Amino acid sequence: MTLTAERSWAESARVVVVGCGGVGGCTAARLASAGRSVVAVTGNPDITRSIGEHGLHAALPDGERAVRLDVVTRAAALPAVAFDVALLAVPPNRIEAAASDVLPHLGSAGVLVPLANGLPEERLGERFGHERVVGGIVSFGASMHGPGRVEQTSEGRLIVGRLNGDNDQAALRVAALLGHADPGDGVELTNNLRGARWSKLAVNAAISSLGTIGGDRLGALMRHRFARRLALEVMTEATHTALASGVRLEKISGAVDLEWLALDADERLAPGSPSLLAKHTLLLAVGAKYRRLRSSMLSAIERGREPPIDYLNGEVVRRAAAAGLQAPINDAVVAAVRAITVGARRPSLEGLRALFDETRPLLRSLRMAA
Repeated sequence: MTLTAERSWAESARVVVVGCGGVGGCTAARLASAGRSVVAVTGNPDITRSIGEHGLHAALPDGERAVRLDVVTRAAALPAVAFDVALLAVPPNRIEAAASDVLPHLGSAGVLVPLANGLPEERLGERFGHERVVGGIVSFGASMHGPGRVEQTSEGRLIVGRLNGDNDQAALRVAALLGHADPGDGVELTNNLRGARWSKLAVNAAISSLGTIGGDRLGALMRHRFARRLALEVMTEATHTALASGVRLEKISGAVDLEWLALDADERLAPGSPSLLAKHTLLLAVGAKYRRLRSSMLSAIERGREPPIDYLNGEVVRRAAAAGLQAPINDAVVAAVRAITVGARRPSLEGLRALFDETRPLLRSLRMAA
């Protein structure tokens, strides 16, 4: 399937990017740098002011730049034109509100493209119609260092597709458009968006949530065996839940097989084995590659915002229950993040170790039940 026929459409498409944090800012900067017609909705007057006065400063793998683009604080202030694509670069707990705000500004064939973590296409499709939603999965890391200042911290692909696997003209056009926002490894058009989403959910439920509890960047945390073990257990529960729900999981970055990475019964019981060593070694390598990655959920808490834990680990817990499974480690992670949110716990390596210790009896109970 080729994107060539849609390139000319992408050159004239009107795009609104909702959210100008790390992912939204880097994506908007690349699109604007490529000459695309982009308007950003920041949701924050300080960010709007900074971009309006000084441009959007983006540190990207191919260099730093200050990009000029139109920017508003609220969707209600968007210019009176029919936008073709709305890129929703907001946390999963704000995705539906963002879609509702921007939808009146889309043309009759305009589409919503969620760039959030979790399973946003399902929720948006149920509320606004699946024909209005094209999935967009971000596999590169990005951070916001201040109003209008963003940095891409790791490379990775943008994955585009429809939940039903039927990649129609709208999906092709979004893929062609996002080719201009490509952070280095290209845009992938997938016919298994659901499987790719669940794979990303499993990873985010480990990396983002444990990064929030541990209060440090991924590289520092993955040097500790207990942190890697917690990550493996979180991903194991997510993997089992996905498979029990009939999801065909995609390999992460085309290489990491979650079904292999998930702990089997012997690995959960045994203190060590060659296969378990291999899985720890892989997580060490991931930690080294993405060592600068910092949890966006931790940043949200630091800014006084509600973290989207219910749409990551909480989603795993709910879906596990619906499939007749248990997800006690993910449930404990949800409780720990909520405690941090209300100030009853603080992000720290010691806190992550405490979570590890607290969850050992839960695993023993599962073993006894089995």
